[in-house]
This record gives sequence, structure tokens and C-alpha cells, in this order.
Amino acid sequence: MQGQIYKIHSDFYYVQNEGKSFECKIREVLKKQREKIVVGDFVEFDGGVISKVLLKKTYIPRPSVANVDQIVVVSALKHPDLDLHQLNRYISLAKYYKIPVVLCFNKEDLGLDACEQDKIISIYGKLGYEIVFTSALEKRGLKEFYNLLKGKVTALCGNSGVGKSSLINALNPNVNLRTKEVSEKLNRGTHTTRHCEIIALDATSAIVDTPGFSNVRFDFLLPADVDLLFDEIAQYRDYCKYGDCLHINEDGCRVLNHIEEIDESRYESYVEFVSEAIEYKEHIKYNGVKRETSHKFKNNKVQAKISDKKRQASRNTRKQMIYKEIDDNADE
Repeated sequence: MQGQIYKIHSDFYYVQNEGKSFECKIREVLKKQREKIVVGDFVEFDGGVISKVLLKKTYIPRPSVANVDQIVVVSALKHPDLDLHQLNRYISLAKYYKIPVVLCFNKEDLGLDACEQDKIISIYGKLGYEIVFTSALEKRGLKEFYNLLKGKVTALCGNSGVGKSSLINALNPNVNLRTKEVSEKLNRGTHTTRHCEIIALDATSAIVDTPGFSNVRFDFLLPADVDLLFDEIAQYRDYCKYGDCLHINEDGCRVLNHIEEIDESRYESYVEFVSEAIEYKEHIKYNGVKRETSHKFKNNKVQAKISDKKRQASRNTRKQMIYKEIDDNADE
């Protein structure tokens, strides 16, 4: 049978198939291959054992989830305060993994003045992102929010305390996810969602509730590639004087010539991400990234490697067998 993993807890994988739930373990060979299995994966299983993981349509490693149609980045307008730099991190991460993004600004009941709303729309609406303002507490904007989710599998992501679980509860009261108040002292939420889980909203729509997290760093790509995560910057990259221009203080930079057209918070986020990418470049420059391991990738799977010592021993054995066969034939 085929189904989709909707929850992982300890060593158990919960698979949905035709409205039924199955508690499964993974076949031992998949463990040896170190096959990456995450919530959202479509799998083949039989007798409570997963034997094969099907090809992922989309994948994001943190939070680990596969086969989502879009990501909704949930931000709180207040309590915790709106953080545009953190929002830019989530947007850029989704862009890096080529997953469409919708922006939800929650806790509208705590106050949203016209200037703040206009600023949000002028920055992100101009970039083509769909935007919705909601209040899970007062159930405002939920119809518009649901319309953006209809017929899709959507991963909710955002900092702890922004109201992801509250929004899901408001859309489907039967879910009844646990929520917790934001810390007054720290002005941030505490983790109530401990793992990724696909939650059905209706027959055609589902949400992946993810743990809140904030430590998203761009220390895994090169500095010259960071501008590809910002459309308003990337549109000028091919017209700069130098091909490796970082658009910070270089001569003949077309981005700096149009800097007034780029929102200040977006450009500040870009510079911050470049700094993180430079750290990564320096690390691989002096430390390298190649590691000798006991495993190798083949056909999109991890397989055990034979050590050089054992490989040579195997070759010697084959040679001895060949020579013995030659000698035996000669004796005859």
C-alpha cells in the first residue's frame, strides 16, 4: 500500500491511507541506508513496515517536512513585536527551496494602524506575496486565510508565540492544539508544538503544524548567491560592473545605484545574510567540506562503503582464485 506520513513520534511513523491511520516502523535496510524520512513523505508499506520512500516533490530540512504546496509564514503584529528581519529569513529560506510563500500577520486584535498595514503591503505586496491579516482570538480574517489554504497542503512556519496553533484551532476547533501565553519578560513565545504533524482541515486541505524556531542562518551558501533570494536585488545583478559583486560597497554596482527603490529592512537583511555566507565561505576555504565517511550516495540513497583495506583484500582474493584456476587448468 501507499500512504503519506502525517506524524513521526520516537521510532514510530504514522501513515495515512484512504482515511485510515497505520502505525509503522521502517524496514531495517532503510535504516542502514540512512534514508531521510520526514513528515509529508509518501511511502510504500505493508504489515506495519515501511519498505520504500517515494520521491519528494518539495523538501525543506528545517522544520523537516516534504511534499508541501506552499509555506505560510505567520508573524505576530504585536506580543511578540513584528520582526521584519526574521520574516525575511523565513521568506528567503522558502525561496531557496523553491516553495511558494503566503504571509499571514496575526493578532490584529492587538492593534493594526493604517501606516503599519500600508508599510507591510508596500514592502511585500510589491514583491508579489499574498498577504492576509488575521485575529485567531476574534476570528477575523479567517475566511480569507482559509481561501489561501483551500485544496493545498500548507506548512505553517514562524516564531514561537505568533499564534500558529491558535489559527489552526480557529479554523478547525476539533483539532484543539495546545497553546501558551507569550512571555511578558522575554517578549517571545514558548514551544507548544514539539514536532511536525499534518492536520486535515477538510477533505482537500491540510496544514503542517511545525515547531517554532528562530535560528535560521544562511551559512550554507556562497555570498555571491545570496542576492538570488531577493527579487528586488537579483533583477540588477547582471548589470553590475563586476560579476562577483556583493552589492555592498563595490564600484559600478547597479543595485547601489537603485538603492532607494529597495526597502531598508530588506536590504539590511540581505547584508546580514551575506555576512553569514562569508563566514561559511571562510570555513570551507580553510577547513574544507569533504569528509571521508563509511557511506556513499547512489540512486538518491545512502549505501555502506567498502573500506579501502577490505576492497583491496577482495581484489587479492579474486586474483588468487584466477591464478589457482589457471594453475589447475595447466595441471590437467
